[in-house]
Amino acid sequence: MELLWQRPRRKTLVDWPEDVDTRLDVLVRAAAAAGEQTSRSQVLAALVTAAEVRPAVVAELLHSYRQMPAGALEADNTREDLPSVRSPGRTRGRK
Repeated sequence: MELLWQRPRRKTLVDWPEDVDTRLDVLVRAAAAAGEQTSRSQVLAALVTAAEVRPAVVAELLHSYRQMPAGALEADNTREDLPSVRSPGRTRGRK
C-alpha cells in the first residue's frame, strides 16, 4: 500500500513570522517527547492534512491568527519538559 507521506515531494517556500517558525520547532520537540522521530516538514504536513476543508473553519483560523498579539507564542519556547531536537542539515540562522 502506498502511503501519502512517501509520495513525491515538492519544496514550498514559506514566509512567516519568526515566532511561528519557532512554534514549529516546539511542535517537533513535542512530537519527540511523545516518542516520534519526525521533521518540521512532516509536522507541517500533518497539520495541513488534519485541517478541515470548510470555508467557515478556515476563515476562523485566519481571523484568530491575524488577531493574535505579538508574543502570544513565547510561553512554550522555554518548555523544559520537551527534549531539544537537532535538525539534520544546515542550521537556520536566527536574527
